[in-house]
Amino acid sequence: MRVCLASTSPARLMLLRQAGIEPLTLAPQTDEDAIAASAAAERGSALPPTELVLLLARAKAADVARRLAASDPDFDGLVIGGDSMFELNGRVYGKPYTAPEATRRWHEMRGATGVLHSGHSVFRIEPGAALREATAIAEASVTFADDISDDEIAAYVASGEPLHVAGAFTVDSLGGAFISRVDGDPSTVVGMSLSTIRRLGGELGVTWTELWT
Repeated sequence: MRVCLASTSPARLMLLRQAGIEPLTLAPQTDEDAIAASAAAERGSALPPTELVLLLARAKAADVARRLAASDPDFDGLVIGGDSMFELNGRVYGKPYTAPEATRRWHEMRGATGVLHSGHSVFRIEPGAALREATAIAEASVTFADDISDDEIAAYVASGEPLHVAGAFTVDSLGGAFISRVDGDPSTVVGMSLSTIRRLGGELGVTWTELWT
């Protein structure tokens, strides 16, 4: 049983490898900002984070699944897509991209608890059969240490790590020492919930152990 990760995220790739899965990786050809803007215009307001992460996860997985099914008719397996956003004090944060924004967020996160929302979309591709999809949202709350110094924040931001991850933090690398508690599936905070992926695969008739390399 083959697996394709609809992402080039090193964290998601590492998660699957640690779980015994060596996936093919393909980058989705989607415009996330355009998708979010179109959905907000249709709704008349911005989508709540749970709906938005699921919408984007589905768009990314669907794009890769359709292209893969067309380019490799013999592919038999799963396509996994995901998207994550961090909610703190009623505000939703994606990737900060700039050092000043990452610094501002860390001053706000210090001593606080937020929620990481993660959308999951899994497509089953079988030769000669229609694509089938299963979806779910996973959430985990993250509490940050209250004694993080300004110098530690500056050093962490200077490392570059928080600039390109949802919420401006990691739990499995340099940022892990600044997190005092995680409630929920810890892998959700890394990039996607493995227990959720296992359940969605099961809904599509694929057992988790079939995916082990």
